[in-house]
Amino acid sequence: MPLELLVPKPTSVLQVSQNAKVIVASAVYGSDVKVVVGDASSSILLKIDSDHSLFEPNAIVEYLSKAKLTSHDWDLISIEETKLYNLLKQGEAKKLDQNISQLLSELLDKVGLKAPLSAGAVIVFGALYGLVATNGKGALSQDLQLTLWYQKFSGESRVKSGLKETDAFVIVAAAASTASKATPAVSTTPLPERTGEKKIASGLQMNIPSGPILPKDGQRNILITSALPYVNNVPHLGNIVGSVLSADIFARYCKARNYNTLFICGTDEYGTATETKAIEENVTPRELCDKFHAIHRDVYKWFQIGFDHFGRTSTPQQTEITQDIFLKLNKNDFLEAQTMEQLYCTQHNGYLADRFVEGTCPKCGYEDARGDQCDNCGNLLNPFELINPRCKLDNSTPVKRDTKHIFLRLDKLQPEIETFNDRAQVEGKWSKNGKTITHNWLKEGLRPRAITRDLKWGVPVPLEEFKDKVMYVWFDACIGYVSITACYTEEWQKWWKNPENVKLYQFMGKDNVPFHSVIFPGSQIGTGEKWTQLHHLNTAEYLQYEGGKFSKSRNIGVFGNNAQEIGISPSVWRYYLSLARPESSDTQFSWQEFVSRNNSELLANLGNFVNRLIKFVNARYNGVIPDYSVDSLPETFPTFKDDINKYLANYNATLEVGASLRQGLEIAMQVSSRGNQFLQDNKLDNSLFANFPEKSAAVVGVGLNLIYLLSALVYPYMPETSHGIIEQLEAPLRVIPDEFDMPLLAGHNIGKAKYLFKRIDEAKIDEWRLKYGGGSGQ
Repeated sequence: MPLELLVPKPTSVLQVSQNAKVIVASAVYGSDVKVVVGDASSSILLKIDSDHSLFEPNAIVEYLSKAKLTSHDWDLISIEETKLYNLLKQGEAKKLDQNISQLLSELLDKVGLKAPLSAGAVIVFGALYGLVATNGKGALSQDLQLTLWYQKFSGESRVKSGLKETDAFVIVAAAASTASKATPAVSTTPLPERTGEKKIASGLQMNIPSGPILPKDGQRNILITSALPYVNNVPHLGNIVGSVLSADIFARYCKARNYNTLFICGTDEYGTATETKAIEENVTPRELCDKFHAIHRDVYKWFQIGFDHFGRTSTPQQTEITQDIFLKLNKNDFLEAQTMEQLYCTQHNGYLADRFVEGTCPKCGYEDARGDQCDNCGNLLNPFELINPRCKLDNSTPVKRDTKHIFLRLDKLQPEIETFNDRAQVEGKWSKNGKTITHNWLKEGLRPRAITRDLKWGVPVPLEEFKDKVMYVWFDACIGYVSITACYTEEWQKWWKNPENVKLYQFMGKDNVPFHSVIFPGSQIGTGEKWTQLHHLNTAEYLQYEGGKFSKSRNIGVFGNNAQEIGISPSVWRYYLSLARPESSDTQFSWQEFVSRNNSELLANLGNFVNRLIKFVNARYNGVIPDYSVDSLPETFPTFKDDINKYLANYNATLEVGASLRQGLEIAMQVSSRGNQFLQDNKLDNSLFANFPEKSAAVVGVGLNLIYLLSALVYPYMPETSHGIIEQLEAPLRVIPDEFDMPLLAGHNIGKAKYLFKRIDEAKIDEWRLKYGGGSGQ
């Protein structure tokens, strides 16, 4: 099916230029476009499919070009959108200013040598075409170089083909220009003056706390954690969406509702994996942790994960709090010593943690099962159950040796752990997979579990007999949430020992569930103290990569540092990952879908809505919100407002729990689509502005306030995009309301329009797939 391009019969030089851009672009780029001529009251519109359309001429050219814009393109577009656009808008202009001509000559010369038919060149040519068509080539200020460029460009065969259709509009425009003094095509009402005013209703701004965030009496106090990433590798996209991004979305939502919220995380640094990796790299465990802590911190910073504090577990606070919990469990008779057999590697002379023993799963036959769990069938194992066990580090066959360890009496704690789960799973509305995994653990019956290891790198066991051992990392890792909070504030107990006033929300991949739903709550219960316990458990399945698994060693998949190298905005990554979030089953990362969502959804829906309206207000109202009344929209506004309020109610109902973050973003994009429909239904264009000024003002006022609402709805998912919107609105971050309101008042000054998103060339799909080891993506 061809794309449909609607162009109006022009009644001004500006409209001739706008038509020339899009018609020439459709001819130049060989797009399958059907051009339809509307009446003078219509607006330019490129209909992509039944759900997506583009209205802004420059965005249409960029979309049709299917190429990534260069820095020269952006320079040309910047001149066109400011200098040339304002000149054409005046209607009386005869020729370019010499300074503009010279600047264009220099830029076009650079572009002409590399890409003579680039999107930037097409956009500038369209603007110049309007001047030349109505005033002759003298409009180019007799700049020889610019004139030669214009002649060469217009003589290119594909451009000439497009101009055949465009030329027919010149007569119409010329006639309109002649008659303009008697019957102006647009309102002659003077543009409102910009006064620098910020007219915004009060009480709608997000609270930005100063100083440490602490619980407050009488408020919703929300403590959010994401699973502590292990420190010895670079996180991939599946790691990011499964924990830190999911938690960040919920934390930003809570803050946009002005709930008192603390979001903490950090690197999990102790254990066998760190000690072994340090040996491999010939560094100390501390040096290794310093290196990878910085890598994780920088990756999350680039992804705009808004931790209130990102810490680490190898701290004095971790030692102090972990040993305190250990000693209280011991005092309350929930610990016992047992002699146990453990696999020992004679090759590198060390006991093997369960995860460092691999072999064939006795239950499903998977050949790469770990000694603690089979990733294929999900069953928990012990290393002695594995068939043909091997050391993960050197593939040697380990031997059995006796060693004495401390065990946590989970069997003795099971009744209270079950009581806790029965209450929390209902009250906190846990994810289904979290409930299922926990139920399976409890159904099988809890057994004592070793919580010490024969290592040096970890929290020392505070008992003389076991002074040469350290805590098992999966006993003390969850305690890391507490110690990281203690590094953030000395008043950490106000968060962690305050169950009446604090709700704890925890986000993680499904492989981490038992440690948060059984072992950590059991440890809290066993101390006999009053702890803030898990309220809502949010669990993700696995994100696969193009039909397979992420693998750093085999260079398969996109890891945190790769995303930054690709050069695509963090907002696009966050948007795609949020919609690909594996909430109830495993999902697939697909380059095809990644590019499609950017071009067909972010650019054509949200970006188009914001850019179209703000440009219109800049051009027709001098960037000032006009006096308006919704009474000028008697037939459409009540229905429109009702639609938005329904979307908003569903959005808040979904995100209040935090269970389906993906659905919240889908609703936000539906609000944006409804905004595009609102502009289209009310035919916001020059004709409406000229002939129905009151209705035009009302459409603008309502539309800008919907954009302001959207800035809040997308804030949890795309904070950079949200800031891009409010910068154009020249307004502060706003709260997410319960009902659609209109805090941007008449007389408020907005800023200049800027593109929120850029089109991604589909040719990049195969390039990225090859570079990052993806499959077919089918």
